[in-house]
This record gives sequence, structure tokens and C-alpha cells, in this order.
Amino acid sequence: MNRKSFLVLLGLVAVLGGAGLMLFWNDLSAWRKSDAKIGSKLFEKLAVSDIAQIQLTDGKGSVRLVIKDKRWVVEQRNGYGANNQDIGDLLIKLTELKVVQTESVGDSLLPRLNLIDPAKGGNKDATAADAKDAKDSKPGDAIGTRLELFDATGKSAASILLGKKVIKIEDSPLPIKPQTPVGRYVLMPGSATVLVVSDALVVAEANAGRWVAKSFFKAERIRSLTASGDGAQWKIARPEEYGQWKFADGAGELDASAAVGAVNSLANLAFSDIAAGVKPDELVKPRSFVAETYDNLVYTVKIAKQPEGDDYYLSVAITGEPPRTRTPEKGEKPEDKERLDKQFADALVKLDERLKAEKELGAWTFVVAGKTLEPLLKDRAALIAKPRKPGAGGPLGMPPGMMFPGMR
Repeated sequence: MNRKSFLVLLGLVAVLGGAGLMLFWNDLSAWRKSDAKIGSKLFEKLAVSDIAQIQLTDGKGSVRLVIKDKRWVVEQRNGYGANNQDIGDLLIKLTELKVVQTESVGDSLLPRLNLIDPAKGGNKDATAADAKDAKDSKPGDAIGTRLELFDATGKSAASILLGKKVIKIEDSPLPIKPQTPVGRYVLMPGSATVLVVSDALVVAEANAGRWVAKSFFKAERIRSLTASGDGAQWKIARPEEYGQWKFADGAGELDASAAVGAVNSLANLAFSDIAAGVKPDELVKPRSFVAETYDNLVYTVKIAKQPEGDDYYLSVAITGEPPRTRTPEKGEKPEDKERLDKQFADALVKLDERLKAEKELGAWTFVVAGKTLEPLLKDRAALIAKPRKPGAGGPLGMPPGMMFPGMR
């Protein structure tokens, strides 16, 4: 290679190097403009203790969580208490979010990442491209979830648009591989750079029902249970706490398993949502259940079918006060008195705390799945024990006359 060729080649290298350096600085400028660097925190100065309001909005609706009287409540559910655990987890995760990837995409590709701002609405055809990746895509699926945080004065503390979750497919011998959300596509205000953050923020949903605190009442140690209304009329009772359930009127043989199922359902009920706008005294043709307990409490539960679907409206009112002194057990030894008195006092403190929360439930109407109420909604005929088949009268279904040694 002669000197002239070498100088020409050196000039080309200098030109290409300068162009590359220019592109590098342009990229760096874009990084600085979006404040997004891989490994950096998304919110460097987010003070969780200052957050007093959380707003979540998507293409279907909006939910606002606010602090009132020193506790979180769900504004769209008549101020019902919010799930403090989920709110705390969300706020902590936001402070720990890190950028793990960046994507430079055009506006036409944002629907695929579900990053259309709900404030701008969405074209019904916006998910056409996204449908290539999701067979069940529907109009509006491309709209993301806007998450906004405010302080007590209403001043904005942070805002972010949440898009599609990043899913990791786990190795498994099963035909259907387990899928785990590991991240999420997001957009920051004023930035055109799509970021992938280190957590999927699965709790960040604009669904008021998922934010309400799900603690419910538990009618325990029931002594009698009475059903009335909507064609049902029956009462079952037991003479002692661990005694056998019987019809209170003494007519007919009660199916023991059906009785236990009805009683236990009151101690294990769960609700899915608060019926906003439906007052407890406005239930249409409700069925009423009155449970009297050995703690001198009375639970009055009213249940009515929703106009549509399989769910029910439910209201509960609790009256009575538990005994304040312990009745000594028969044959109780003096040396056991102090221990038993302490156990009674400790249990009473917990019961009083539970009752305080349960009695507040009377202000709301709850939505309960119909399947969980099936043991309770049986009519009297369904509670009657079925007659045994001929020849099946022995214990454990053995032929009559056959018994294990020692059973006579």
C-alpha cells in the first residue's frame, strides 16, 4: 500500500469514527433526557411516607385510594377500608424499581405493549397488531394503566404508565409451561423511550374490588341457627357446644353433615367486592339467617340474589356482648384457676377486638359468590336425613348384627 492510499484510508476511518462518535453522543443525550439508565432506580427520590393518595386508571375505569382518619380507604367503595398490605407492597416496590432494558419504538408499536394512555382513549382497532401475540385481544386491550401518586395536599409526587407484563416461561416437563411475571413495560411522562422495569407490579390494577380489605365476620360457637324468608323456614340447635344438631321443633331427623355445612359456612364466608350504592336495608326479598352463639352474640345475616349473575348481596348485623366473667368448670381444681382465668381474659381481648371490626361491617352490602352460600341456602327438606337403604343398618354400613369386638 502506497502512502497516498494509506492517507485516504486513514481519512475514511476518521470520518466513520466521527460519525460513530456523533451517534454515541446523540444516544447519550437521549439517555440523559429520559433519565433512564440500565440498573438505575426509576424513582430516585420517592418519599413513601408523603404519599396520601393513589390513583389507578385504565380503559375500563378508575380507582382512588386515599388516607382518611389515618387509614387507607377505597373512595369508589363508599370509603370502605383498603388492603394496607397490598398498598404498602406497591409503594415499596415503586421505590425499588430498576430499569433493566430500554426500547426505542414508534407510536404505531405502542399498542402491542399496552402503552396507550387511558387519558387519550383508544381506537377500537388499536389492538389489531397486538392480536398477533394474544389471540384473546379485545378492543381496548392496548390501553395501559396510569398510576399516579399524590401527597396530602393533592400535589403530584409521581406518575407512570404501566403496559404489558414481561413473562418468563419456566422449564417444565408439563405440556403447559408455568409462566411467571418478571417485569413490565412502562412509559414515563414526557419520554418517548419505553422502559422495562424489574417488577411486574401485578397488584397495580384499576379495579376497586381488588383493593378492599377482605377480612370478614366469623360467626363461631353457634348454638342455634334460624332461616326464614324466600320460602325457607327452619331452625336447628344443639343443647351443648359439641352436641348433636337437631331440628328445634323436634320434627324429622336432621342430616348431621348438612347441618354442620350450613353452620360452618357462616364461619368461613368470604366476599369478592362491596356493592357500591346498595344499602343493607334495600335488599329485595332477602333470606334471613339468625345465628345465636355461646358467646351471647347474635349474627343476623340477610342474603338476596343479584339481578344478574350467580352472586348474592349480603348484609350482616351483630348484637350482644360476650360475658365478662368466667364460669368455673365442673370439678375445677384451685391450682388451675389462675391459668384458666388468664386464658379467658386473653381470649376476651381478642374477641372484643374482632367484634369492634365486625360491627362496623353493618354499614355496607357485600358481594358473595353463590357457590359459597350453597350449604346455607338449603330449604328444610334438603336438611332432612335420607332414609337408609334396606340391609344397611349396621355401623359403618356393615350388615345388621355384625360388630367389631368390644362394640356390644
